[in-house]
Amino acid sequence: MKNKTLLALALIAATLFSITGCGSGLLGTESSPPSSAPAAPPAPMVVDGMRTSYADIVDRTSPAVVRIEADQKRKSPANVERQSPEDFFRQFQQPQQEQRPQIERGLGSGVMVDANGHILTNNHVVEGAEKITIAMSDNKTYEAKVVGLDAPSDLAVLKIEATGLPFLNLGDSDTVRVGDIVLAIGNPLGIGQTVTAGIISAKGRRTGLSDGSYEDFLQTDAPINRGNSGGALVSLNGELIGINSQILSGGPSGGSIGIGFSIPSNMAKSVMDQLIQNGRVRRGLLGVGLQNITDDMEKALELTEKKGALVGSVQRGSSADKAGIKRGDIITAINGERIEDRNILRNKIAGTAPGTEIKLTVSREGRETDLSATLDEFKAEDSRAESKTADDGGTSKENQSGKLGVTLEPVTPEITKRLGLENEGEGLLVTQVEQSGPAAEAGLSRGDVILEVNRRVVKSIEDVRTALDGSGGRPVLLLVATRGRTIYLTVRPE
Repeated sequence: MKNKTLLALALIAATLFSITGCGSGLLGTESSPPSSAPAAPPAPMVVDGMRTSYADIVDRTSPAVVRIEADQKRKSPANVERQSPEDFFRQFQQPQQEQRPQIERGLGSGVMVDANGHILTNNHVVEGAEKITIAMSDNKTYEAKVVGLDAPSDLAVLKIEATGLPFLNLGDSDTVRVGDIVLAIGNPLGIGQTVTAGIISAKGRRTGLSDGSYEDFLQTDAPINRGNSGGALVSLNGELIGINSQILSGGPSGGSIGIGFSIPSNMAKSVMDQLIQNGRVRRGLLGVGLQNITDDMEKALELTEKKGALVGSVQRGSSADKAGIKRGDIITAINGERIEDRNILRNKIAGTAPGTEIKLTVSREGRETDLSATLDEFKAEDSRAESKTADDGGTSKENQSGKLGVTLEPVTPEITKRLGLENEGEGLLVTQVEQSGPAAEAGLSRGDVILEVNRRVVKSIEDVRTALDGSGGRPVLLLVATRGRTIYLTVRPE
């Protein structure tokens, strides 16, 4: 009996062991279906000190970047082709359809800059639009109104009626450094919101493509394409540091080649604030024509450095004229801040309110002096006038091709009047320019008037000869009246 009991217990134990072993496999299969693999943990943002993802920055910034649809109406062009007799009579047999205006739709991007619906974008995206539609990242759409446009800076401010919207804070673009990593967010080619990454390639760029040339672009290699205009250039701390505006394209497709330009946030903020407050932008005006100092100018003027802006002309009665600024002065600082080139000075002046008194440091004949000027207000009519071209009318021509490669003649009162040079005094008219000569290489053209050579007023051919002979091996500095303004040019005589 005892043996039978032990045998039964052994059989029960063996059976239990067999069920537990098989059951663990079966239960494991039932509780872990092959189709439900565990989710992978999120990738770390930084590995070994290097960033591997910008997803957190994109999540914070991209909802504030919007798509802009700008509609313009245009009528179909009239059919100017010659009609056959059959077509002529057929138009009376068939009912005529009314010619309807076609809708021309432009696509661009914009950036929400506050929670109450103000949007910053490019002027060229919305200029002339009769209807503007804003599409948010969540596909909600709003109709926008124009708060203000500013063609010179290529900026515009729009407004939609909504509150509690996602927006970007404007950063300090002056602190951005070449080499900083940036993200470009926009809607290229109408395919939807796209994010690209790159670096700041350069600062203070000027392309000459904006209407008023108030340009101080940040250059970036973050890919920007058509439709990105008005979109955001974002720093790694999630601040708006630029409004994407222009690209250099490598072909007819208009695609990115890694050279894009963004309006810096500090300039954008100044324009935006004025547009929101006043609906327009007021700019200061000094009343001078400015040039950058080239290597040859540095040598001709015997300067120790190439910094500053050379004054090529001074408008009579302007702020500069009243302050005592003279042609040939070099403006080296404004309000104590050193000036590298004319574009920086021009933007500083334009960004200062009219009526503001500023202090300019001027270098004149090797000595620096401080002058005070109260800025006038820039107006469209202050743009330089177009030049008038003179015909060959003199008889006392003399060839200077051996030195400069030009033919000159004294300026007569008639020529002075025709060229609008009454305020410039005498000079020598350029009647011919040798195509392969040094003057042509320097940019001198037929119809220009040479007023000075090496800072000496010239009234005769002999004056020119004397000035050239005294230049030694240095480049020759010419003051030239051309296209309604006066500029300095440097020539290397043969």
